[in-house]
Amino acid sequence: MMNVEQLYEQLKKVQEPKGYFFNTDKALVLDLLQALQTNKERYGYMACPCRLASGDRDNDKDILCPCDYRAPDVEEFGSCYCSLYVS
Repeated sequence: MMNVEQLYEQLKKVQEPKGYFFNTDKALVLDLLQALQTNKERYGYMACPCRLASGDRDNDKDILCPCDYRAPDVEEFGSCYCSLYVS
């Protein structure tokens, strides 16, 4: 499994061209990415750390990071619910 810094760099490369940027509080971002990795170890997929996963991937597909709620939250509030991604 990649470390948190590697995950940070990988996601940054993929998400920034789509207009989604990590929060400028890098410590918060690294904590959230660690939680994503914990959920991947726990459930086999990176469920959003701010939402309660059921352990059933099909049931949780809306909360796989980046979750289905990210785009509308970033548009309306300037960040997703957990503040990982900001506009």
